[in-house]
Amino acid sequence: MTAPRALTPPELDELLAEPSERLLLLYLWGPDCPNCEIFKRQLPKLLPELATLPVDFVSLDVYEYPEVARRYAIFGIPHFLLFKNGKKLGKMSEFRGDDFWLAVVREQALDGDAVGGAAKP
Repeated sequence: MTAPRALTPPELDELLAEPSERLLLLYLWGPDCPNCEIFKRQLPKLLPELATLPVDFVSLDVYEYPEVARRYAIFGIPHFLLFKNGKKLGKMSEFRGDDFWLAVVREQALDGDAVGGAAKP
């Protein structure tokens, strides 16, 4: 798996409208965000495990598309939203480190129940 695929709001809406048992992991970020940079530096270590999971990893710049931040009430970045079959399963409102992030993504990808701080919608 490579870095997340960048989306526009209409592309996000199309993905959410398509039924899929795969986890849609939406990474919301912005330029000049120090915590986003921390996550991006860790990403090469996370991608190999992510590639083993049924996950579609996508990203969206909320500075470029603030309407998405408003839609999902995003007040800080990085922010990660988790969807399956077009329904929001939960979110991670910060990057708490490799182990926590992977545990939440793994749990959501494999069974879809919110765990370990991933808030239910």
